[in-house]
Amino acid sequence: MKIEKIVFKNAVKIFLAIIAFFFLMKLLGLEKINELRILNFAFVFWGVNNAIKESIYLNKVNDYLQNLFTGLFTSIISVIFTMIAFSIYLHYIDPQFIKVVENSSLWGEKLTPSLISVAIFIEGMASSIICAFIVMQFWKNKKVP
Repeated sequence: MKIEKIVFKNAVKIFLAIIAFFFLMKLLGLEKINELRILNFAFVFWGVNNAIKESIYLNKVNDYLQNLFTGLFTSIISVIFTMIAFSIYLHYIDPQFIKVVENSSLWGEKLTPSLISVAIFIEGMASSIICAFIVMQFWKNKKVP
């Protein structure tokens, strides 16, 4: 399977899991609990792990850097999808949700959808890098003959 297909497929899985979790939190009235958003990291971890595992076992790639970048690109693409979706959500679906984000102790006041998108991108990039390195520590010694 082409590496681009592995990356894209797993990025979409991460994105869909984050979106489904967000709407589940919204449906249950839990969107104001910031601590639950940490579970997004679990979705990223899961998708990156799947991408690297598929790269190793389906494509027989044993190169550390290539698999690291596979995981990294998977999470970066999912972050971009999530950032775009959240921007659309803030602009068109629920513009009042920005008040919920402002009231969280993490981001501060007087936010705009653009500023939130940049913050999501920065947070997502940081978690992407961390996640890819953590997952690769597990897979670095796995070799497929």
